[in-house]
Amino acid sequence: MEKLLLTPTEAAEVLSISRSKLYELIGQGRLATVTIDTSRRVPSHALVEFIESLQHGDGKGQSG
Repeated sequence: MEKLLLTPTEAAEVLSISRSKLYELIGQGRLATVTIDTSRRVPSHALVEFIESLQHGDGKGQSG
């Protein structure tokens, strides 16, 4: 079964960006997360939605 929730490190690796950049995107509200107790996780569908927003020119600071 494919993972539904990724750690921030795993999500950054999937997007080929640094963890710092990932947290920046989260802070800007551009990437959704969930919290389980004290653990932050990135839903796999949030990564797909983020990439789609970039492709449609909805990403801040992106040319398209």
